[in-house]
Amino acid sequence: MAENASKTDPKADPAKAKAAAAQMLTSEGNAYIKLKKNPEAVAAFTKAAEMDPNPGTAYWNLCATEYNAGDMKGASVACDKAIAADPNKADAYFIKGSVLIGMSEGKLDANGHYIALPGTKEAFNKYLELAPDGPHAGKSSR
Repeated sequence: MAENASKTDPKADPAKAKAAAAQMLTSEGNAYIKLKKNPEAVAAFTKAAEMDPNPGTAYWNLCATEYNAGDMKGASVACDKAIAADPNKADAYFIKGSVLIGMSEGKLDANGHYIALPGTKEAFNKYLELAPDGPHAGKSSR
């Protein structure tokens, strides 16, 4: 019986232990979001991303949390990491495009056209490629 217990005990496998801890930290971060404690959520998601062998979800949560908190620079970095960890996560591209819009501060050219930062159009187009019927498909620029 002890032999079977060691196969399911996460302490017997350090990689499984790290993954389990990352899952717990992600759950903790989600709880902090519900409590509107963004700094605590950011800390939990950051720790989860550092521990998780597949950190895409943790970085995505960090990306969205930083964006919702108005930290465009932090969101940009987290979105890039989320995209690197999971290049098929459509929503990460949408938030990345939204972050770049937020960072361009509403600047207009001489003709009154919005000046978007480099990568904005590409991020929105990648979102549309991955989620052509997604909830933001009608809201992004093409």
